Amino acid sequence: MSENNFPDYITFPRTFEKYRWYKPILVLIIGTIVFLALQALLLVIFSAAYGSDSINALLLQGYESLNSEVGSYIGYLSVAIFLPSLYVATKIVRDRPFSSYSSSRGGWNWKLFFKSLTIPLAVYLIFEIMNTLIHGQKGPNTLTLTFFVICLIIVPLQCIGEEYIMRGLVMQTFGSWFKIPVLAIVLQSIVFTSLHPYSILGVIGVFMQGICLGFLTWRSNGLEAACALHSVNNLISAYFVALGFEVSSSVITPYDFASTIIVSVISTLALYYVGTKKGWFEEKTEKLW
Repeated sequence: MSENNFPDYITFPRTFEKYRWYKPILVLIIGTIVFLALQALLLVIFSAAYGSDSINALLLQGYESLNSEVGSYIGYLSVAIFLPSLYVATKIVRDRPFSSYSSSRGGWNWKLFFKSLTIPLAVYLIFEIMNTLIHGQKGPNTLTLTFFVICLIIVPLQCIGEEYIMRGLVMQTFGSWFKIPVLAIVLQSIVFTSLHPYSILGVIGVFMQGICLGFLTWRSNGLEAACALHSVNNLISAYFVALGFEVSSSVITPYDFASTIIVSVISTLALYYVGTKKGWFEEKTEKLW
């Protein structure tokens, strides 16, 4: 049991009667099949709307594609479909409730998610404003109301989907196999890093972000705080790129690397401190989601 009298989130799968060590592998296989089917459907829709040549060109650009509006939509939605893929796989394998990926407190807590947005939002905005004052405009301002609203919807879905897979399925699987939370946090971060094709500094930065998100999930016994931090990071990035104050790139500079580490660590520790102090992580969720 955790310090808040809830089952430890990382080893939570072992508490279910139908738990078997191999069932997460079945969930992963079925989820991957569903994901590929949804991914193909997504590409067909975007190709029909914008032309297959344009979409293929965007797909070859890596993270640079996030500098364009259409590229951003494809990138975020491609990850957001992790969520329905995992849901379908869980329903087919029937090893445990889908809500057990959300938390060991009884399911997903929207109140906790929205409260957890406040701390990292303040940290990231302060940093980005200071960064803008120092470096100024880096590109054209392409932000539109349509882009703002659509990103406000799909970026959190992208982050939640990624958290359900990485800090949910992957971390809980390692936790249920080895029963060592710290090892599970490190291993899931390695997997998380392998899915982000950055230059070497970017890889190290993503690894540290994975550690921070894994730590938050572990200590809060759920995904809400990590999803909130992840959502703020990606939303601020999307909007500041559209405003021309940032540029998305697969090659990370030493300055970007250092700032990523600093902001991630400060946001994580501040959110954990405030959440623990205010008792945000102690409330049991009554309704499963």
